Amino acid sequence: MTQTITAMYDTHPEAVAAQGKLVTLGIPAGAIKLISGTQAGTTGTTTKADEGMWGSIKDFFMPEEDRHAYGEGLNRGGTMLSAEVDDAHVHAASDILEEHGSVDLDEREATWRKEGWDGRATGSTTGTAPVAAAALGEGAISSDHAATPRETGLHSAGPSEAAAAHGTATGTDYIPVVEERLNVGKRMVDSGRVRVRSYAAEKNVSENVTLHDETVSVDRRVVDRAVTPGDMALFEDKVIEATEMREQAVVSKDARVVGEVGIRKDAGQRVETVTDKVRHTEVEVEDGRGTVSRTGTTGTTTETTPRKPV
Repeated sequence: MTQTITAMYDTHPEAVAAQGKLVTLGIPAGAIKLISGTQAGTTGTTTKADEGMWGSIKDFFMPEEDRHAYGEGLNRGGTMLSAEVDDAHVHAASDILEEHGSVDLDEREATWRKEGWDGRATGSTTGTAPVAAAALGEGAISSDHAATPRETGLHSAGPSEAAAAHGTATGTDYIPVVEERLNVGKRMVDSGRVRVRSYAAEKNVSENVTLHDETVSVDRRVVDRAVTPGDMALFEDKVIEATEMREQAVVSKDARVVGEVGIRKDAGQRVETVTDKVRHTEVEVEDGRGTVSRTGTTGTTTETTPRKPV
């Protein structure tokens, strides 16, 4: 699925730079259109160049007020870039257009209106037949001043009759019946994060251990007996030694894995209902008998309106 994105630039090199960046992004060159405006200024006079410029944007599907704003920007020497971009590249392409200096059209319109702009692009048809001009390509009728019903040969009975009158003179003209369709795509977004971190901590532990101690004691006792032959060496030097021993606690540590903590991702599906508004055009046809037919994408309805006596 694709979308059309449009941007206005004050200078042609800015638009060309944005075009090159879009091609680098992977958008085919044939899907990108550049329309350069004139440098004639805003004198209010329609020229052949203005007609061609205005006709070049008549096929772009956009609100009428946006069409006039882009047309005015072209007339003031700007350059319009339009590209067919697939849904996966829409956000990146929009960023590229902004990075290369695309014009904020709302702010620019406010500035033009302060300068006296009436909301219609210079070179487009003014007066009482705006719908007929749109049907003819917004540039098929041109004059050096505001057109009146008498001068254009159209009466003010309504846009349907105006288009019919022009069709009778030059052939068959068609008003396109347009319907918007809702295209729903998908993209992955970050909805949350889980982090598991391990770190070292200390705590005090204690263990009881039984230790063995050996001590040496000197005993004295009173003896009264006769000296025996074995005791004759008692007057010689003699040394008796004994060593005291005691146990001491020896501490060592070993590490063991006692548990594990992991992260698992579970994938599921859900159904979400997307609601939006789409537009379509209705065409109203009224004949001389007062029969009004409304034709569009929703079908055709016919009603008869009694004509008032003249």
